[in-house]
Parts: sequence; C-alpha cells; structure tokens
Amino acid sequence: MAYKKRQLFMVLCGIFLTNALLAELIGVKIFSGEGIFGLPGAQIPVMGANYDFNLTAGVIIWPVVFITTDIINEYFGKSGVKRISFLTAALIAYAFLVIVVVTALPPAQFWQELNNQGPNGTSFDMDYAFNKVFRQGLGIILGSLVAFLLGQLLDAQVFHWLRNLTGSRKIWLRATGSTLVSQLVDTVVVLFIAFYLFGNWDLKLVLSVAVINYLYKFTVAVLLTPVLYLAHAGIDRYLASENEPPPESHLA
Repeated sequence: MAYKKRQLFMVLCGIFLTNALLAELIGVKIFSGEGIFGLPGAQIPVMGANYDFNLTAGVIIWPVVFITTDIINEYFGKSGVKRISFLTAALIAYAFLVIVVVTALPPAQFWQELNNQGPNGTSFDMDYAFNKVFRQGLGIILGSLVAFLLGQLLDAQVFHWLRNLTGSRKIWLRATGSTLVSQLVDTVVVLFIAFYLFGNWDLKLVLSVAVINYLYKFTVAVLLTPVLYLAHAGIDRYLASENEPPPESHLA
C-alpha cells in the first residue's frame, strides 16, 4: 500500500476505533433529547404508546463511526472494513474484561470516605456507584459486540452491492443506504441484548426505544451526507499527490 494511503488508513482506523469504544462506555446513559432544548417530552406515538425522545448517549458520537465506515469502504473495500471491525470488537472485548476485573477490586477506605458526599450533602456509597455505572455497561458491551459486527459486515456488503449498481456515481446512495440498513439491525440487536436479555426492559419497550433511536440515526445519516462529500473531496486531493516522495522515506 502506498505511503499516503497507508497513512490515511491509520488515521481513519484511529477515529473509528476511538469513537466506537467511547460509544460503548458512555452508552449506559439514557438522555432526554427534548431536555437539551428545555422542551417538554415529545410523546411520540409508537406501538400503541407515547414515548419521549430518549436516546442512549452513545448515539451522540456513533455517526462518526458510520461515516468513517463509509470512507473506509470507499477507499479500502470490504477487507478494510472487516479488518478494523474485528480489531475494534477485540478491543471492546478487552475493555469488557478490564471493567470486570476493576469493579471486583476492593475499594480503599479513604477513597470511600473522600467521595461519600453528594452535592446536596447526601451520603452515598462511591464504590457501589462506580460499579453500578460501569457494570451497567457490560450488557451494552456484550450486545454491542454482536450488533457491531453484524452491522459492520452488513454495511460493507450493502455498500458494495450499491456501488456495483451505481459505479463511481451517487456516493450519497451507497453511503446513506448502507448506513440505514446496517444501523437498523445494529439498533435493534444492541437494545435487545443489553436491555432485554441482560436488563429488565420488556420487548415492547425495547422496540419502542429502538424506533426512537433509529429515527435519530436516520435523520443524522441524511444530514451528514454533505460532510461525506467534503471528506471525499479532501481525501481525493490528499491522495492525488501520491507520487510525491514521503517526508520520511524510511517509513514508506
């Protein structure tokens, strides 16, 4: 692989891996979309009930992951997506093991005493709070490992199927189309495993939250299409000078 293309792959992989891992760790928090703007609950009718626009915190940075996936797909093909996807899944599994070990460690007494006061003077168990937050993420991490790999492999397959139909034209179609299909699977699978199999949600609640989360991902995928074109333009300009000698030829 040429120098600049190899450098591009490393940067894309770094962005992909960092955001995927962060999304797993922060995904334990469910936040109110309306609350950000000080609005009342939207009460969106889904499956016979009304739900507010509540989302897992991981969706905030997940669009970065699927944009990076599309760019890797475009320039490095299915093999590039598979390589970084399997590597990321292995590192997420590693993070899972570290969390299991760390939450099992006995807390130091002084650490407990220094951190046992809430903002209103209420006392709480810091070690319990620490374990509660991180161990909540275990179900999400397990669910995400399955959903992540399914979504990534499906994304790569749909992307290249659409590319075979459109050739080099219609970047928006293959990028957005593959993302919308893969994220539908990813959203349903991760919530089902994390909150139904490992949590206490009923199936109706899982599907309802999945609909709300997918509406967000659908909207973001469409809105970020111009960003994808800008990224392509920048990368094409960067790679156009590939024949220039690299600044440090011993790295080539």
